Amino acid sequence: MAGYRDLKVWQASMRLAGEAYRLSAHFPKHEVYGLASQLQRSAVSVPSNIAEGHGRNSPKEFNYFLGIASGSLAELETQLMLAQQFAYLTEEEIASPLQLADEIGKMLKGLQKSLSIN
Repeated sequence: MAGYRDLKVWQASMRLAGEAYRLSAHFPKHEVYGLASQLQRSAVSVPSNIAEGHGRNSPKEFNYFLGIASGSLAELETQLMLAQQFAYLTEEEIASPLQLADEIGKMLKGLQKSLSIN
């Protein structure tokens, strides 16, 4: 298997993390340690767990960390929707990141399936 930086899912999750940081920069000041921080941490967790799992050199461990990345991705999606609900972001602003998150989720599931240990 190629290096983790060659994985399309890692590359896409890096783009999503950048988008999450860009969007959260406009949250109200009182959210710096609240929703903005949570959004940033979950966004960073996705590519970080892909990289860490890949670095473990074990399909079983890689699969485990891909599961953690999937969980962080679900958190990120929820936090984007909460930001819209709280009127920090518009539906238009979260549409593209949510679509990218959906694509990443499918890639994570596909990668997990390819690692299935029978």
